[in-house]
Amino acid sequence: MIRKNLDILDQTIREICTNCGRDPKEVQLIAVTKTHPEETILEAYDAGLRNFGENKVQELVPKMEKLPDDIIWHMVGTVQTNKIKDLAGRVDWIHSISKVKYLKELEKRAARVDRIIRVLIQVNISGEDQKSGCEPEDIAEILTYAAGLKQVTVHGLMGMASLTSDRDVIREQFRTLRLLRDEHRRFEKENIRLDELSIGMSGDYDIAIEEGATMIRLGTSIFGARDYHV
Repeated sequence: MIRKNLDILDQTIREICTNCGRDPKEVQLIAVTKTHPEETILEAYDAGLRNFGENKVQELVPKMEKLPDDIIWHMVGTVQTNKIKDLAGRVDWIHSISKVKYLKELEKRAARVDRIIRVLIQVNISGEDQKSGCEPEDIAEILTYAAGLKQVTVHGLMGMASLTSDRDVIREQFRTLRLLRDEHRRFEKENIRLDELSIGMSGDYDIAIEEGATMIRLGTSIFGARDYHV
């Protein structure tokens, strides 16, 4: 089923890109494995996927330890300062940096294991209190601090749209994030290159691609509905 779903996704992404004048190679698929067991992840791995994402540190850490070394791991859920130490030794990307204190802790932990970790700044584009992310006016402060880091590189922005059926609202929020990314390119330095835009999940990735997504975070479209009793 997973291989079939991936074939369908590949064709769909190609069609969306063709219709909006983009190269499909510009869009990286991140398979979000929340609640899915290692056997399921290996099935996707055997189908050719290498970029996998997790929402929770307690799920991500054992998977990073047990699954193949060439998997590129993305932490896409909310981070906490006291959990960063568990990520620094293996995670490749953290999409959810929203405060300077997380960068400070990540720099310290990454230096101890001599690793470079790539991050995205998460911005609250929905305006909903329950959504994580910094406010748009905080991006400059975070990027200014990041410019002095040696173990952390910033590659773009991440955002989550409102949970709504109004696709015009979703499109406007994704567009807002793209414009914020472009506006803050003036902060680019050696370790800050704002090329990535991590937006779009299984219900809205078509809009995300049309609005410039370079990373889409899909779970259900690949693995089917989650078993919340796992």
